[in-house]
Amino acid sequence: MTGTIAGSATARTPTGVAATGVTPIGTISAGAASRPSPRTLSGLDTLESESIHVFREVAGEFDRPVVLFSGGKDSTLLVHLARKAFWPAPIPFTLLHVDTGHNFPEVIEFRDRLVAEHGLRLEVAHVQEWIDDGRLTERPDGTRNPLQTVPLLDTITARRFDAVFGGGRRDEERARAKERVFSLRNSFGQWEPRRQRPELWNLYNGRHRAGEHVRVFPLSNWTELDVWNYIEREGVELPSIYYAHRRRVHRRDGMLLTAGPWGGPRDDEEVVERLVRYRTVGDGSCTGAVESSASTVAEVIAEVAASRLTERGATRADDRMSEAAMEDRKREGYF
Repeated sequence: MTGTIAGSATARTPTGVAATGVTPIGTISAGAASRPSPRTLSGLDTLESESIHVFREVAGEFDRPVVLFSGGKDSTLLVHLARKAFWPAPIPFTLLHVDTGHNFPEVIEFRDRLVAEHGLRLEVAHVQEWIDDGRLTERPDGTRNPLQTVPLLDTITARRFDAVFGGGRRDEERARAKERVFSLRNSFGQWEPRRQRPELWNLYNGRHRAGEHVRVFPLSNWTELDVWNYIEREGVELPSIYYAHRRRVHRRDGMLLTAGPWGGPRDDEEVVERLVRYRTVGDGSCTGAVESSASTVAEVIAEVAASRLTERGATRADDRMSEAAMEDRKREGYF
C-alpha cells in the first residue's frame, strides 16, 4: 500500500528541505527552531544530581543503610539531599550518631530539633557506655575522637547495617582524597586499598560478603565552598556555632579551643573571650574555632573563598597527631 502518512516529514516539508525529510547542512527545521534548548545544569545542580543518584542507588542495592549524623554541616547536608532524593516519601534510612559526650551543646540541640521536625529515626551510640563497661579506656590527652571507632563498628555489626553514609569530601584531607564513593570494608570494618573497585560512568558496585559493609560518600566531589554555596541557595539551617559568636577560648598549637567541661586549659594557657566561629564540629576537646566576624552565610562564603587551609587542617587537632593520622583511622575502621 502506497501513500503519504499524515504528519510525516514529507507531508509538512518546509521550503528548502528535501522531500526525503533530510535537512541539508546549515538548515534549521521549523520543528527544531520551535523547541527550547536543553537546560544547562549549574555546578551545584550537577553535584546535587550526583548525590541524589548515589542515595537512590544505595536504596536499590542494600537492605539496611544508615546515615552517620552528627548535626554538623556535612551530615546536615546529607539529610537535606536524602529528603530531596525520596520526597514526598520519608527518608528510608536510620540516622546514627556516635556521641563522644564532648559535643557542643548548640550542636546536640540542633540535632535533636532537626530529627523531631522531620520525623527522622535517630540511633545514638554513646562512647561513655563503652568506657563505663571497660570496652574503651580514656586517653591521657582527654580527646575522644579516636575512641569513636569501636562504638561505630560494634553498632554496625549489632544492627547489621550494610551501607553506611558519611559526609566525607575529597578536598578535606589526603586520606579522603583517594577514597571511592562506594568504599568496601571487610568484616572487621577495615579499609583495604586492593579491594576498592573502579567507578566509571557513575556505576557503583555494592557487592559485599556477609559481615562486610560499604561506606558511601555522596559528597565526595563537593568542596567546602560548594557546600556553603548550596546551603545559601537551599536555605539549609545549621547550628549557630558555624557563625560568629563570642566564646571563651584558649590557644593551643595555633588553634582556639573552647574551655569546656571536657578538659580546661593547661597552666600556661590563658582563657580569653574572642569573636569566633567553627568551620567544622566534632569532639570539643580537639576541635578548634577560628577568629571571625562572619555572621551570615554570604559572609562565611567570602571567608571560605579566601582561605588557603581546609577546615580539618586548620581546626582539628586529632588530624595533626601525625602525617598519617586519618589514614590510620581509616584502616582501623573509623572514617
